[in-house]
Amino acid sequence: MKILVTGGAGFIGSHIVDAHIKKGEEVVVVDNISTGFRKNINSKAKFYEISVTDKALSKIFDKEKPDIVNHHAAQIDVRKSVQDVFFDVKQNVLGSLNVIENCVKHDVKKLIYASTGGALYGEVKNPPADENSPILPVSNYGASKYAVEVYLSVYAKLYGLNYTILRYANVYGPRQNPFGEAGVVAIFIRQLLANEQPTIFGDGSKTRDYISIFDVVEANVISLTKGENEAYNIGTGIETSDKEIFDFIVKEIGVEIEPKHAPVRPGEVNHISLDSAKAKMELGWEPKVFLDEGVAETVTYFKNVCNKS
Repeated sequence: MKILVTGGAGFIGSHIVDAHIKKGEEVVVVDNISTGFRKNINSKAKFYEISVTDKALSKIFDKEKPDIVNHHAAQIDVRKSVQDVFFDVKQNVLGSLNVIENCVKHDVKKLIYASTGGALYGEVKNPPADENSPILPVSNYGASKYAVEVYLSVYAKLYGLNYTILRYANVYGPRQNPFGEAGVVAIFIRQLLANEQPTIFGDGSKTRDYISIFDVVEANVISLTKGENEAYNIGTGIETSDKEIFDFIVKEIGVEIEPKHAPVRPGEVNHISLDSAKAKMELGWEPKVFLDEGVAETVTYFKNVCNKS
């Protein structure tokens, strides 16, 4: 089986590439290296440096003829989506439509789409949110990711496209970029290892659902053969506050540093967690990595990176 992974040089995409190659699959990576890194790309994967917004993407589909497309290329910064909605739409909506169109034209058997659970449901009254919760994004990023979900449903009806949508909670783990668009776990770890004072936006009570990269990879592998034309939450259902995740990391690293606080940023929800009962029932997937062990593994990874640099 040949699998094309967009965003395969990024944090999540590169781990998925590794998993497919480990299982003996042939993998093609498409990435423009705008936020990903060449060093993340498995040496056994074939790599094309190109944006998913580029019309020349069709030539790669023509040449490689993938069986499966795993679409992870995206603009993932909520703040950037608020600051520049047209850039967000170009990358996340138009880029995704280019991928979807090529899937239809080249008879791709299935498209696995990386969506968002954290930014899709907005302020949930009674978390955790399940897949039937109202879609009420409070950022352009959440809106653009959901727009693609709608297009996938339309293309399934019009052209018979087979897809699976995975709505991620806040993914963390080794290889996450601790600068720019990264999540707070990677950011806090890097800053604390450098003896810097991390910033918590708000009073620290804002909560998120943290899911290990390794649990996310497993959901993607399972989705190769399950979950036809359905959307699934991929999370733990557990809320962890910014202050709690900060304290987790401080304890694991063994430092005594207090965070500084700044105003809450626009486009961010206060509380979110995801109910993944549907994924357990239909995919046979459930999270296996506890937050404390996942954070410990991530701290070890970044310590090793620091020692090598």
